Amino acid sequence: MPIKNPGGSINPTPAPLKPGALLHELFIARAREFPERTAVSDATRSLSYAQLDAASSQLAARLRQEGVKDGMLVGMYLPRGVDLVISLLGILKAGGAYVPVDPQYPGKRVEHIVRDSGLSLMIGERGDLPPSASVRVLPLAELLSGPALEPLTDRRNPDDAVAYVIYTSGSTGEPKGVLVAHANVSRLLDSTQRSYGFNENDVWSMFHSIGFDFSVWEIWGALAHGGHVAVVPYDVSRSPGAMRQWLADQGVTVLSQTPSAFRGLDEADRSASAPLALRYVVFGGEALPATVLRPWVERHGDQKPALINMYGITEATVHTTFKRVLGQDLESAAMVSIGAPLDGWRLHLLDADRQPVAQGSAGELYIEGAGVALGYLNRPGLNAERFVQLPGTSSRAYRTGDLLVLGDDGEYRYAGRCDEQLKIRGFRIEPGEVEACLQTSPAVAAAHVTGHDYGDGDWRLVTYVVPTQGVDAWTEQTRNEVAALVAANLPDYMRPSAYIALAQLPVTDHGKIDKKRLPSPESVETTVQHTADSLTEHEQFVLKVWSQDIGLKNIGLNDDFFDFGGTSLALIRSLSTLKAHYQIHLDPGALACGATAKILAESIQRSLVQAH
Repeated sequence: MPIKNPGGSINPTPAPLKPGALLHELFIARAREFPERTAVSDATRSLSYAQLDAASSQLAARLRQEGVKDGMLVGMYLPRGVDLVISLLGILKAGGAYVPVDPQYPGKRVEHIVRDSGLSLMIGERGDLPPSASVRVLPLAELLSGPALEPLTDRRNPDDAVAYVIYTSGSTGEPKGVLVAHANVSRLLDSTQRSYGFNENDVWSMFHSIGFDFSVWEIWGALAHGGHVAVVPYDVSRSPGAMRQWLADQGVTVLSQTPSAFRGLDEADRSASAPLALRYVVFGGEALPATVLRPWVERHGDQKPALINMYGITEATVHTTFKRVLGQDLESAAMVSIGAPLDGWRLHLLDADRQPVAQGSAGELYIEGAGVALGYLNRPGLNAERFVQLPGTSSRAYRTGDLLVLGDDGEYRYAGRCDEQLKIRGFRIEPGEVEACLQTSPAVAAAHVTGHDYGDGDWRLVTYVVPTQGVDAWTEQTRNEVAALVAANLPDYMRPSAYIALAQLPVTDHGKIDKKRLPSPESVETTVQHTADSLTEHEQFVLKVWSQDIGLKNIGLNDDFFDFGGTSLALIRSLSTLKAHYQIHLDPGALACGATAKILAESIQRSLVQAH
């Protein structure tokens, strides 16, 4: 049923939450209410609320013995799973704040987070960490011993007690930590509860990396309401077909997705028959094209599951707006609106002089209210620039750099960026951080990184490089060396899908990069050349599909698809093309050991032999 206010409630009688509370207090209340219900599960085990409460209290007691004090930052270097949830709860119960470090991060990024946050203690395995990460590491199994923590009254103020620090891309070339308070999260949960009406019967998928703030919503959204956190195995998260089956098997009711990830899931859903229990699919992280949802709505309608588009950023605690998407919203608009602000959030659209823009005009978004984080860790200059006090307002606002337009219907629409920041697969990326990494290579004299839409909102990073030794010296080997440098320093979502060598970067009369004169990836011939007899027929065809259909023109025979900016959706698209061409079945799982053209061609050959 359509709702009058796009920021309004789906369920008018939600269960109450305590706004402005400490997060672990919300969990403890649910553990007392639902001790036997499943709190968290992964591929190998599950814990009830009583078991999770006991394990996290044991951990908290040991952490205090190890010197954890109120406000101390404690790192977590753990794969996604039950242990991760035990750890973050134990850290909070001990009075600390958790700093998630995804084991998928390159060693250099791990080292930076440890150094920048000043971590002295990390929960994980010493042997898994880069040797140069100077921090004391304690295994969780070792910590889960001894008596449980006696219940204590936590007297910290939720408004300024840090719950976690998540690192985001930095324009200076290094990621920066965002300090988020307990009250920021608990007020988000209270506000969204009034819009959704979550309950103890909900099963929430934890699909996203612990280093991405969507995971905050997935974990605490479940635990604050007595729900079940179902942790998606990493290999399942990379395979849309396996993910679709997993959703059915687990009975997931609340699924959070970036539009990029949902494209692959939607394609897998078209040929699936297992019934889904979904109540909500929540979108965020990047702009939502209407074309992404139309096929899904044609099959499932727009009522169950309800489709929700939300806008948010780490510095404003995950989500800021709410939009219930109906079929009629997809009929004409190219992009789905982000709706209206959640209760407790106020949006200001301002011009360069921080004056309100006229309705219908694009203005830079400043977010004021319940979700605004405490600031950046050890970045006083950046804090003064981004966390500001607006005239006539009662609280700080965060200057987002995003351009929005307020329509006559009271809904906000995304209109781009004021700066160079990009959104790729839901992650915010500062091109300056990628450029700084590239320019540490002696082979690169200059570099410019930008985003390119390969079709239907499939955005990827493209790098224009000026080789130190000239364009003619930019060989496959040189490109591979530079790509390896990027892979060693930056997470996979920050790796370019194309490297385009230029004699010089085009500039305007004012000395800025002239983007209009940069060649598109589609117009540039591949720099990776192979002799005809060096490739098999299948290898040639795979590379042709990846180059012409997917846009990975620079990829070589043994290059990993994902290392060169390929996405799960793009891989599924290429597999569909190959299946149709060869009339065979190709399982994405065959690429678990490496998504290269060589491995895929070998899989094609095996399938052809089996088919005959």
